Amino acid sequence: MTDTLEKQTSSALQPMLRKLGYWASLDSDDREAVLALPHTVKALSRNSYIVREGDRTSTSCVMLSGYSIRHKIVAGGARQIVAIHMKGELVDLQNSLLGVADHSVEMLTDGRVAIIPRDEVNRLAFERPNVGKAMWFDTLVDASIFREWVANVGRRDSRTRLAHLLCEFALRLKVAGLGEETHYELPMTQEQLADATGMTSVHVNRSLKGLEADGLIGRSTPRSIQIGDWRRLASTGDFNPTYLHLNERELA
Repeated sequence: MTDTLEKQTSSALQPMLRKLGYWASLDSDDREAVLALPHTVKALSRNSYIVREGDRTSTSCVMLSGYSIRHKIVAGGARQIVAIHMKGELVDLQNSLLGVADHSVEMLTDGRVAIIPRDEVNRLAFERPNVGKAMWFDTLVDASIFREWVANVGRRDSRTRLAHLLCEFALRLKVAGLGEETHYELPMTQEQLADATGMTSVHVNRSLKGLEADGLIGRSTPRSIQIGDWRRLASTGDFNPTYLHLNERELA
């Protein structure tokens, strides 16, 4: 799949509208204003960069399909993945205010994104207070997830780190309509999981096999995750979903 531009349509921003509507109550005028944002839809291939660290940005990006990651490269060349984003998420909303990117955003898989001028994002946020509130809430939840990832890498052992991440994926994919709480397709390779958890790919492989041997997960294929006993996996992963700030119905 090569990077291509696609014809802009008024319905292309529906995933963004759905996500913002999750965080705040939007009336019909709010919804129309979101869908009317000027934007360019772009098809991106895996490993394509949406933004590179040090870039001076003039746009924000919404995931329409596929997955992307935020990451930092340290002096020795090692990569730390600090976030993963999926359909409907505003990947770099902070770039609507911050002029220089302090990290890179790269496509994890093939996918489609909507590129929106930062000035238009700012205008909408200030003209439509409910939309601005939803965007604010979205950035706060991003920060909450980031804090949990820091705690995961810094203070949990390898088995717990991985179990925690598998639980988080289950709930986030469910809310995005991309999977179920008890079964989903894992969007990351073992090497990418290692970069997200501060482990080696060999250690990730060993930990996955251990979780599988203990009956905490099942895998019919390397990317397929089945969770037979959610409470046991959550306990193993020291997982409390409070930091995701989901609606109570999503946790039922």
